[in-house]
Amino acid sequence: MKHLKGRLDESILVCVYYGLNGERLIRRGHKIATMLDCPLYILTVDSMPLEEFDPEKTNYIKSWQRLADELEVEDFIIKDRERRPIQKVVREVATNLNITQIIVGQSAQSRWEEIMRGSFLNVLLKEVPFVDFHIVAVKRPTEEEDFDLYERGVRAYLTENNGEHNLAFACPHQPTLEGIFFKEIGTDFDNGIFKYTYDGTMYEVDVVEGRVIETEDIPPYEKLRKKNIIIK
Repeated sequence: MKHLKGRLDESILVCVYYGLNGERLIRRGHKIATMLDCPLYILTVDSMPLEEFDPEKTNYIKSWQRLADELEVEDFIIKDRERRPIQKVVREVATNLNITQIIVGQSAQSRWEEIMRGSFLNVLLKEVPFVDFHIVAVKRPTEEEDFDLYERGVRAYLTENNGEHNLAFACPHQPTLEGIFFKEIGTDFDNGIFKYTYDGTMYEVDVVEGRVIETEDIPPYEKLRKKNIIIK
């Protein structure tokens, strides 16, 4: 059971994008929220659909969700498929949740630093004038930490035959599970990760030479078909 907050006249929103500094920002927000004994929320915004996030982004989302559960955060809000300017999204969330303080990070490797350049901070302050802002300086990721293991994701499909799940890049004429395939860099084979969504949750399975080895995470195709996730 979550701790019942003593103060409801204060509430904090931590805005995180993708990078190693998200955890630091969340913990900073938690520290302030603990001192004030007030609710804490986390927000991340992306123009891409959740199921098309690359493995790196997915890992950040999962780690932040675990941290949010550990710290008993009120809500971890993911705004995907978002086409509005970020300041509009921040204002909407802040208004709906009665936010009084917002924490954002400033880093040369993060999108939040990019949107802070020039006059954006003034735009954000004008858009959300009813909150206090905490601009937190964060560390620059090293080149090694920036190294990407996968190519850009492409639309792909899984077909099932006698319990074996195979990868395809053209929609076959049989029951098919649609998702995104991220191929490992430096391999001539179809090795990598296949990602799909089911019941609002994102899943990923390892693919080796075009075949899924561990299939425990894949729901039965009949169940998927009933939910219109299967392409017929």
